[in-house]
Amino acid sequence: MTRRLSVRLVLGGIAAIVIIAAGALALTRSDHPLDLRPRAPSQRPALMLITTLPILFPEEFTLQSSGSKTLGALETRYKVLPIGTTDARSLSQARLLLMAHPLAQPAENLVALDQWVRGGGRLLLLADPRLDWPSKRPLGDLLRPPPSFADTGLLAHWGLQLEAPKEAGPVLLGGGHNPVVYISPGRMISTNRDCDLSRADIIAECRMGKGKVAVVADADFLNAEMAERNGSTVENQLRELLELLGNLER
Repeated sequence: MTRRLSVRLVLGGIAAIVIIAAGALALTRSDHPLDLRPRAPSQRPALMLITTLPILFPEEFTLQSSGSKTLGALETRYKVLPIGTTDARSLSQARLLLMAHPLAQPAENLVALDQWVRGGGRLLLLADPRLDWPSKRPLGDLLRPPPSFADTGLLAHWGLQLEAPKEAGPVLLGGGHNPVVYISPGRMISTNRDCDLSRADIIAECRMGKGKVAVVADADFLNAEMAERNGSTVENQLRELLELLGNLER
């Protein structure tokens, strides 16, 4: 057997292994789709929630529940635990955290958040660089959601960068029977080899130590009225949210 033929056989064998492995991975994913059906109350894991959006409470100053469809969808699968900050004590309550367009966290809390993730925590961060969510509160009101996500260095620490949208307006993705619309979404850039980008680079999903992080460069996709005006449905939008959380649980 000539040397050239040996090299060809070795390369061919490697290629075959890669193809088989890729096929096996695709088969594994297709054979194990996410089950997003409602869970029994006793089977719902705790989901910590930090948000400036009217998900837990309406914009009016009241302690009554907002009755939002987002909260309703979350509560079919999780026990929602509102927390105020990402200090170590608060984060010790659960393994799963949703930060939906949060306020900037102080440096010591960002350190605690990073340590919590790397120790096995799972974080879904909706970081909108251009929030279009309408608000009745005047600009400058402390209870009004901030116009953009305030990144104080955490994303860069994780090898990620959030770009503002070049153009405002809806972006409809997915097509077919399950479109999802994002409103003026930003773009994620990654220098972290443990991160995968998807949804036209709107979403970055990363492994961090023993934990996982998913960053979405949009939060407006949770607004039911905006979604329905731009070619999607509330069900599709909320399924996107539940799928992101479900992937973190895996």
